[in-house]
Amino acid sequence: MSQLPDLLSLRLLVSVAELGSVGRAARAMGMAQPSATKRLAALERQVRLPLLTRTPRGSLLTDDGKVVVTWSLRLLAAADEFQSSLTAMRQARAAQLRIAASMTVAEALLPRWLHSLGQREPDVRVGLTVVNSAEVARMLVSDENVDIGFVEGPTVPDGLDHRIVGHDHLVVVVAPQHLWARLNRPLRPTELAHTRLVVREAGSGTRETLELALRDLDPLPPHLALGSNAAVKGAAMTGTAPAVLSRYAVEMELASGQLVTVPVDDLPLSRTLRAVWPSGRRLTGSATALLQAIDASLSTPSPAKPKRPGG
Repeated sequence: MSQLPDLLSLRLLVSVAELGSVGRAARAMGMAQPSATKRLAALERQVRLPLLTRTPRGSLLTDDGKVVVTWSLRLLAAADEFQSSLTAMRQARAAQLRIAASMTVAEALLPRWLHSLGQREPDVRVGLTVVNSAEVARMLVSDENVDIGFVEGPTVPDGLDHRIVGHDHLVVVVAPQHLWARLNRPLRPTELAHTRLVVREAGSGTRETLELALRDLDPLPPHLALGSNAAVKGAAMTGTAPAVLSRYAVEMELASGQLVTVPVDDLPLSRTLRAVWPSGRRLTGSATALLQAIDASLSTPSPAKPKRPGG
């Protein structure tokens, strides 16, 4: 089966038919005339038909050439539609930003980041999956239709590249009627470790940070392990047990007096928030624009660390 003529040669032939000479067609297409002449001669050899008659006043289409131009116009229109469709598909794909984020990042930070992204790219469409940090990592490594993720654990999960996008601090919170709310001194780390707490589920970055901080203090098992910040806060507010959560997660409850922070001496409860993506993959499109929006937001003040009322 013979090879189809290349589209550029067919466009050149159509241009000759429209403009009446090889020279004018070559100039219209930004091509040197000798190159255009050679390309048309090669086209005639390929189709094994005479397509043009050269005269002192220009180039005329042969009868075969007129038919080939008619067919070329159809083929070129289809090719243009094909190219336009590919372009639209690429643009649509670039505008579909698929994010997996840990709960604290999704609740406290992503709304501001996505607002900033929307100002940069008004047409961006975002799909958000909110899971714990371990699940974010698993989805990215397993290539489960996620472009970029956000985690809050103390370490970078295996198989992922990362960029720091913020910092956080865990706080111990209790109901106002709890005994710890009336302490006139900070807790000792051993007191926290030897108390059964309300904590997030295994795999949560909040839980991992707490366990890492208490690992050398022989900590008791949790009183409750719950799957959301809201559930942990609710349990703490009822006086069930003290809880440990991100400062971002409890800002409203601290402001309203539903919870009280309890300071702890000399316990490393700070952590780094990270954007993550599969190692070796280059971020492009809206994922890159989101990181740029986050970088711009880092120049604005972060929320102040909550203080215990009266402290």
